[in-house]
Amino acid sequence: MKFKTIALVLGLSCGLMSQSFAGDAESLKAKLKSLNTFKANFTQQVKDEEGTLLQDGTGNIALKYPSKIRWQQLEPDETLLVSDGDKTFYFDSFAEQVTVMNTAGLIDTTPFVLLTTQDKSQWAKYDVSKTTVGYRVSPKPDVESQVEQLDIVFESAGLAIDSLSIKDASGQISTFKFADAKTNLEMDDKSFTFKIPHGVVIDDQTTGE
Repeated sequence: MKFKTIALVLGLSCGLMSQSFAGDAESLKAKLKSLNTFKANFTQQVKDEEGTLLQDGTGNIALKYPSKIRWQQLEPDETLLVSDGDKTFYFDSFAEQVTVMNTAGLIDTTPFVLLTTQDKSQWAKYDVSKTTVGYRVSPKPDVESQVEQLDIVFESAGLAIDSLSIKDASGQISTFKFADAKTNLEMDDKSFTFKIPHGVVIDDQTTGE
């Protein structure tokens, strides 16, 4: 009887936690649904699990619903990630290489794509909880992800994202602080297309997925 009582309490606690996660997820989804476009510059800091600074960086970002992303890092190395909603291109100009991926598949490795989609099947792979300053997104135990948690902080007024903090499986934390943010401006879809430069190495990972 004692074992059954403990099991019932644990089951009830888990049920309440699941309901809480679901409520927080819907709250975050509703906020992001109102964010049709987002554009900003960013500064980046990468720290190890002891808090030691490993790298500084700068760049810019543009998001457009649904599933369109343009993420350009300018320093310390110049790289560009562009998603047109169907395919995602990652261009490393120094290595002269382009990696092509299916955008839908990226959700299995990073929750970052959640910022631009309302797809229930994608959101079902992650738990969302409110924090004192925003939201925390974590993969569920059965989801293979390179990211352990994504913290999203919005500006106190409006819909603009103030910062993102990403903790990966190695314990490193990358924090992106946004500036000059603009929301819900008209953005041409051409901004989210990528033409592969002539002569670069192409790593096409879309086949066989």
